[in-house]
Amino acid sequence: MKPIAFVSVAALASLVSGPLLDAGPARAAAAGRMALAPHRAVYDLTLVKSKGLKAPTSARGRIAYDFSGSACEGYSANFRQLVELEPAEGPQRVTDMHSATFEDGDAKTFRFQIDTRVDGQQNEDIDGSVARTSDGALSVKLQRPKTGNFDLDRDILFPTEHMINILAAARAGQSILQAKVFDGSETGEKVYDTLTVIGRPSEDVASEQAAHNAALNGMSRWPVAISYFNRDKADDVPAYVMSFDLYENGIARALKIDYGDFVLAGEMTSLEVLNEHPCQ
Repeated sequence: MKPIAFVSVAALASLVSGPLLDAGPARAAAAGRMALAPHRAVYDLTLVKSKGLKAPTSARGRIAYDFSGSACEGYSANFRQLVELEPAEGPQRVTDMHSATFEDGDAKTFRFQIDTRVDGQQNEDIDGSVARTSDGALSVKLQRPKTGNFDLDRDILFPTEHMINILAAARAGQSILQAKVFDGSETGEKVYDTLTVIGRPSEDVASEQAAHNAALNGMSRWPVAISYFNRDKADDVPAYVMSFDLYENGIARALKIDYGDFVLAGEMTSLEVLNEHPCQ
């Protein structure tokens, strides 16, 4: 699944209005100029919707997210998701995914390691790195699951770079952002087309006790939904959609992940905001 989403893209886009922001040109203006808070957060996952014969009848799990760094040091993210799914027929399935990434502050390099296990057996083992060349294109070097090098187009964002662009769009009052995103998932070669829909700033009191952290007091937040599309499919149905409330320092609450035939909700049960090390 993707680090921190429902109905059709057309329905999502109809919820808000505003001009379209292309994330490519926004890179230079946004990257490295926003303070993202180093933090550790835990989200408890529950099943909130299920439909179809292949959908699980119950589910539970947890996401643990550890984010650190700055625009001058670069950004490190450790993400772990453990989910237990109970199918309508057959035994319970347990998926355990852990990813560790590093992205420099200028979005010129990206390092990724992803390990996914299903019922205790390794399903994915991905290890690779990316460097942005002088003309902006991406040069990818894979170590696992296979050794090899390949190039990607210049208008592709890394995960933290993508989040910075979403925050830049939200602060500018934009409601829609399109971007191609590479995060190293699915054999280390996957590029997603994404559509982000940003709602108006929320003023509702957050329901989770963990969100009452003093570091979030008085901070703006926006409802955000990101649809991830497989580029090799002709239909307009996203592979999955992730939605959440996004604070202006990059912390997220009220997660919801829509896989099409079932939806998981993630309640933030723990939040520790770490000391920042601003650039000199």
